[in-house]
Amino acid sequence: MFAALVTAAAAVIAGQSVEGRPLVVERTGPPDAPRRVLVVGAVHGDEPAGRRIAAALLRATPPRGVQVHVIRDLNPDGSRRGTRQNAHGVDLNRNFPHRWRRAPRGRFWPGRRAASEPETRWAMRTIRALRPHVTVWLHQPYAFVVPSDGAAPRVLRRYARVARLPVRRLPRYRGTATGWENALLPGGGAFVVELAAGVPSRATVRRHVRAVFAVGRAAPAPAARASDAPPDQEEPEPEVEKPPVAWDRIPYGAARKRQMRRYARRHYGIGTHLLEPPRTIVQHFTAGDTHASARDHFAANRPDLGELPGTCAHFVIDRRGTIRQLVSLRLMCRHVVGLNHVAIGIEHVGRSDAQVMGNRRQLGASLRLTRWLQQRYAIPTRHVIGHAESLSSPFHRERVRAWRRLTHGDFKRATMRRYRRRLAGGGA
Repeated sequence: MFAALVTAAAAVIAGQSVEGRPLVVERTGPPDAPRRVLVVGAVHGDEPAGRRIAAALLRATPPRGVQVHVIRDLNPDGSRRGTRQNAHGVDLNRNFPHRWRRAPRGRFWPGRRAASEPETRWAMRTIRALRPHVTVWLHQPYAFVVPSDGAAPRVLRRYARVARLPVRRLPRYRGTATGWENALLPGGGAFVVELAAGVPSRATVRRHVRAVFAVGRAAPAPAARASDAPPDQEEPEPEVEKPPVAWDRIPYGAARKRQMRRYARRHYGIGTHLLEPPRTIVQHFTAGDTHASARDHFAANRPDLGELPGTCAHFVIDRRGTIRQLVSLRLMCRHVVGLNHVAIGIEHVGRSDAQVMGNRRQLGASLRLTRWLQQRYAIPTRHVIGHAESLSSPFHRERVRAWRRLTHGDFKRATMRRYRRRLAGGGA
């Protein structure tokens, strides 16, 4: 019965959000077309660009043999508020029952339990009923197509080619819609398209409509699908114990937040002082001899390269191996040009790579902290980098031309090869 509802010609109210707003599936193209494409215009309420593409799809005619189903907005409560989360404060793209794990409340809170939210459960019912051959989940603001485990590479490459976007990987986050869907329906696959920040132009919208139609034609031939039963939960990975961390907060009040928002808008095109989902961890040394000198420098908030806010890092590790946290992981710190919006910064008290690497207690604390952050944010070891490696990061983004080649010499590639081997090996 539900399948009949979602394939009806007109829009059907098939579900409700936390606050009772309708969750709607609409279709364009004949209901008996053999290839089914699903497009989700918005999952996060502060990422509205996909809703324009969703609306444009419903005004267009798909190619022969393709039907396109559109969810304009999976999070209407968040869209009303302009927030990433739904009305319960849950990040819906961390709430799906695939590799889900509890986490503290915050910007990316996955909820009290997997599939706790009505929007998540409705999306799961819709996908089980439609059994799409391809699903495109639209997000912002990074402007690339994201490969997903289970998605056919040629399909997402076709989308990227038509939409004129690069293909880049993101960390393997827990509880995502694409992870759950690809475990349920392997073979064609679901993938994320990150749209650029801001309002898409008409030309951009047309390119994405053409890209959706192109992947509809390129979808794997319809075939028998896996069971409708929800995928089994994976065996949880071993917990990485959080090392002892002492708080030593630096001032990060309203003025510094305003400065950070201006900086982020100028350099990344995003108007927020909040850290985006962390994608990389950057290692530094302080070029000083004490934790206090580093902390005082960051707290002073003096201009760097002529701009405020001043530099800072999330953590400082002293020579005895004591870890101190200076800034919340919800906040952006200015510690590496081109990556501050997606990077956690770890400073080590010392004057050289060799000094840090040769200090057993300091290095052991660094590895333990980094492993814990990796597990918490699903950051692979290859994206744990030294400051000197910043320009080669796939996440590097800098809008100011004169700054695009700026980097530092701390934690060079040779040092980080040794560091990453120790990190992956599990020893201190």
